[in-house]
Amino acid sequence: MYLEELSINNFRNYSEAKLTFSPATNILIGKNAQGKTNLLEAIYVLAMTRSHRTNNDHELLRFKTNSATIRGTLINQLGKTKLGIDLSNKGKKARVNQLEQAKLSQYIGKMNVILFAPEDLSLVKGSPAVRRRFIDMEFGQIDANYLYNLSQYKAVLKQRNRYLKQLQQKKVTDLLLLDVFSDQLAAFGAEIIIRRLGFLTKLGKFAAKLQLQITNQQESLKLRYDSTINLEDQKMIKTDWIYKKLKEQYRQQQKKEIFQGTTLSGPHRDDLAFLINEKNVQFYGSQGQQRTAALSVKLAEVDLMHQETGEYPILLLDDVLSELDGARQTSLIKSIQNRVQTFLTTPSLNDVARQLIKDPKVFIINQGKISEPAPKEENKE
Repeated sequence: MYLEELSINNFRNYSEAKLTFSPATNILIGKNAQGKTNLLEAIYVLAMTRSHRTNNDHELLRFKTNSATIRGTLINQLGKTKLGIDLSNKGKKARVNQLEQAKLSQYIGKMNVILFAPEDLSLVKGSPAVRRRFIDMEFGQIDANYLYNLSQYKAVLKQRNRYLKQLQQKKVTDLLLLDVFSDQLAAFGAEIIIRRLGFLTKLGKFAAKLQLQITNQQESLKLRYDSTINLEDQKMIKTDWIYKKLKEQYRQQQKKEIFQGTTLSGPHRDDLAFLINEKNVQFYGSQGQQRTAALSVKLAEVDLMHQETGEYPILLLDDVLSELDGARQTSLIKSIQNRVQTFLTTPSLNDVARQLIKDPKVFIINQGKISEPAPKEENKE
């Protein structure tokens, strides 16, 4: 899978741009605040229908404009697909081959991307919310059922929390409706957890291999799913069992939840732990180990998506090389070379990248204007 063409209008600091990309490596060079990250963001929005930097779509519109468009031509095993996102003050629309999609969830998954930015290096030591968002964004691209159950879970969770607040304030007294919400939440929650466990098991195997490669066979990496329900006592974990456990927790915590006015159990409270040589690297690992673990997991997504979808995703690297030492840069570049289409932003190419990246297509970005350097003349001697 690769993005052949991209055109954007009134997106961030770009009034208009139309680009043709290499199916291999594309390097976006420019000083800070010129628009390199904005271009990656446009590609990300084209794939995910939302930004990785803001929840406010209005911020994506160019200053003093009311709408923006992103268009792309995707090439994959099925052939050529035209994708489009329309952004405006009234909302957004997604199109596939000019046809507007009834739901955004039907659009997500047409084009798979993996974004790796400097903040992702704090995936290990960041908050549980950061890791849950990582899980949901990545697995949602792979599995439409996961995305559906997640959206339904969030909707019921919002209703249940609102009702718990009303019970807390004694505006209502009917506990039967709370049981209905609890039943629905447990059903969707069980589907989410079982899918998370399955995907994390596969992701963990790929990440473990990469961790050993990067650390010269010195570090063993494991991913552990930490749930509000105890998963360790159960050898064969099935959806029905998780559903019953969640229902049981809601019954046991009913008084406490009403007192606090919020739902205390479920996948919205779960976390992901990274273990290096059996120790939780979030608390006991060095900064280098934390970064290596994050790098291994992000690179493992490439293999997981290929295994699950039959296509390699598009990789977006936002100024990551400057955050990695030479050894990690080498591991990163070697793992993606000639496998995935890659977009890499950087203020300038360092020696490691120059030596390892083969025949990249280079774009120079300056104040929202994109140009390609003139080809070098061959030595005629």
